[in-house]
Amino acid sequence: MGESYVKPIYISLKSHPEYGEKWVQDCIAEDPSILGLGDLDLKDEERYQPRAGRLDLLLRDPETQKRYEVELQLGPVDESHIIRTVEYWDIEKKRYPQYEHCAVLIAEDITSRFLNVISLFNGTVPLIAIQMRALLVGDQITLVFTKVMDEFSRGLIDEDEDAFAAPTDRPYWEKKATKETVGLAKKILEIIHSLDDSLDLKYNRHYIGLQKDSTVQNFLKFRPQKSFLKLSVYLPHTDEIDKILTDAGFEENMFGYGGRSYNLWLTKADIESKADALLELAKRAHAYYWAV
Repeated sequence: MGESYVKPIYISLKSHPEYGEKWVQDCIAEDPSILGLGDLDLKDEERYQPRAGRLDLLLRDPETQKRYEVELQLGPVDESHIIRTVEYWDIEKKRYPQYEHCAVLIAEDITSRFLNVISLFNGTVPLIAIQMRALLVGDQITLVFTKVMDEFSRGLIDEDEDAFAAPTDRPYWEKKATKETVGLAKKILEIIHSLDDSLDLKYNRHYIGLQKDSTVQNFLKFRPQKSFLKLSVYLPHTDEIDKILTDAGFEENMFGYGGRSYNLWLTKADIESKADALLELAKRAHAYYWAV
C-alpha cells in the first residue's frame, strides 16, 4: 500500500512566531534554485545600499553573470515594497552597468491591484514578481514559490533584422554620446583591420555594427556612451576567454556576459593598452560568427 495522503495547511509567515523573514531569506540563500529562476548563486545578503537600506539578497547566474536583486516581504505586497525593489535594482545597475540586472519582488500575497501596478514598471524595468506560500505538511513546513509575472522580454536586433533597423550616421551617435567615445569605435576598427582591412562601421540607431561590402558582419557591436564605449563581442562564455581578459588586465567591473556576447566597458586608455587582447577576441569572434 502506498504512502498515505497528508493534506497541506497554508500558514501565514507574517504572523508566525518562529518562521519569519530571516528564515525565508536563509532558505533561499542556501538553495536559490527554489525560486524557479534557474541555477543561481548567492552573491550577497543584506547588501548595504547608500541612503536606501539593505538589499535582502543578490543572486547571480554563473553562466551569463546576470544579477537578480531580490526583495522579500511577508504578508501582502504594498507600495513601499514595490518602490524599494525598483530602487535597489536601479542602484545596483548604476553601480555595475556591465552586467544585466533584474529586480525580483517576493511576497506572500500579490493582489491583482498591485500586480497591475507592478506590470506598469515592467515595460522599462526588468521585474519578476513571485508569490510565496508556506505550507505545513504533517509536522514539516515547506515553501512554494510561484512566478506570477515574468520580466518583459525584449527582442534583440539580430543580424537577420538589420534590414529593418533604421540606419543613421556618425553625427547621430556623436550627438547621442560624444565625438570622443564614437571615435573609440574607429580605433577598434583600426585594430581589427589586421584581420580584414575591408571591414567598416555600419551606423544603426541602436548600435554601431560592422559591414564588409554592404554585408553585415556583426561579430562586434559598439554602443558609445558619454564617458566610455561598450563593446559587445559575439562569443560563448568560457573560462578560457575569461582568462584572456583577466590576463590582459580587465578587472571584474570592466566586463560581463549577457545577450550571447562578452560586454566590455572601454576607455581610450583601455583600448591602447589592451589592443592585443582585443584583436585576439575579435579573431575568435569572427571565426565563431561564421561557424554558428
